Amino acid sequence: MSDFSINEMQKMQRELQDKFRDKWEPICPETGKNKLLWMIGEIGEVIYIVKKNGGNKVSTDAMLRKDLVEEMADVLMYYNDVMLCYGITADELKQISVVIFCPLAIARFCNMRRTSFVDWKNCRYSASLSKLK
Repeated sequence: MSDFSINEMQKMQRELQDKFRDKWEPICPETGKNKLLWMIGEIGEVIYIVKKNGGNKVSTDAMLRKDLVEEMADVLMYYNDVMLCYGITADELKQISVVIFCPLAIARFCNMRRTSFVDWKNCRYSASLSKLK
């Protein structure tokens, strides 16, 4: 099975939104905070499953794993709703993620190696970062 992209998830969300437009609140900036609250509720359900059963059991028990994956899918559904509400694209998310990731990777590298930032000359994301400036 191929990767499940953010664009694919957002397409599914748009289709669901269209199908249930008479029952669901619209996707727009005004409803973004509601989608965030629903997402937090779903994250709570994920936490409950893991906390109640432990990570090892959730990873190995087929029924618990199914429940966990279903709740994670719900989290992603609302995550994508939030992105749609605020007009955030997958490309925007990727660009910002690269900008955030590289400094974190640098900090971890420097801490692990007890070296300075200067030693991190070959960060593979440097080219991406220079394009974003």
